[in-house]
Amino acid sequence: MLQFILLQADGGGSPLMGLLFPLLIIVVFYFFLIRPQVKRQKDQQKFIDGLREGMEVVTSAGIVGKVTKIDGNVVRLLIDEKTYMRVLKQTITGEFKNN
Repeated sequence: MLQFILLQADGGGSPLMGLLFPLLIIVVFYFFLIRPQVKRQKDQQKFIDGLREGMEVVTSAGIVGKVTKIDGNVVRLLIDEKTYMRVLKQTITGEFKNN
């Protein structure tokens, strides 16, 4: 590390060393930020594609309901006795697990 600092202070050193640090930052960003986000998006899309009637789900607004009908991009949820709500598929964040 000290040699690297001294080489830069002298103006010597290879241009490759100057590119090493930005390249390292890009690799770290990819593995710690970009790659996990892409995986989460794929998992969410797989869940949305696998929605079926009878599943108990939660929306991004925190509404819990049972899927009663799927009509294209719109899902009808039973949130209470005889109370239905229509929501977009993309707003459903996951399956509700009552512990």
